[in-house]
Amino acid sequence: MNALRRRTLAALLLALAVPAALAGNQKEEALADSVRLALSNAIKDATPPTPAFRNPSDQAQYRNWLETMSHRLQRKLPDRQTRNEFLATAWYEARRAGLDPGLVLGLIQVESAYRKYAVSIAGARGYMQVMPFWTNVIGDRDRRALFDMQTNLRYGCSILRMYIDMEAGNLFLALGRYNGSRGKPEYPNAVLKAWNNWK
Repeated sequence: MNALRRRTLAALLLALAVPAALAGNQKEEALADSVRLALSNAIKDATPPTPAFRNPSDQAQYRNWLETMSHRLQRKLPDRQTRNEFLATAWYEARRAGLDPGLVLGLIQVESAYRKYAVSIAGARGYMQVMPFWTNVIGDRDRRALFDMQTNLRYGCSILRMYIDMEAGNLFLALGRYNGSRGKPEYPNAVLKAWNNWK
């Protein structure tokens, strides 16, 4: 077998070994003006992901979380600096939206398998597989920005928070809505199972 065939076969086997993401197809829905404005304001806030702590105990807890999650995520994101920046941003954006950071990590695991430049068949982009129409609805129409780590996480966390509120706190239905599969169990169950890995 020549070198070219071996490389091609190796690339094919590697592609098959990568777990498939369950990225879905968020639906564009009619939003109340107040909801659209709140989401738009959340997205526009360019505050960098700098965590603030009320006391040294909270800070120590965060550092412990960061170290534990960094170790768990090492295979998916081998570069330590990239991994720590990703985790710090995911933690910050999750907390900012009132979400458990472990839930966000579980959702990312299912949606994109931690691939920054993932694009679904439906066109969803980035870590949290945000549909490009959101940039028209609540953003500045810059679809390329959905590949920016903080922008993608901020959109994804804000949208998930909105769906949780729309579903009166029912996480199962909110996750289905996030994926465009509301009422079907496969996606919410996959995210809830993945969440257990990140608690």
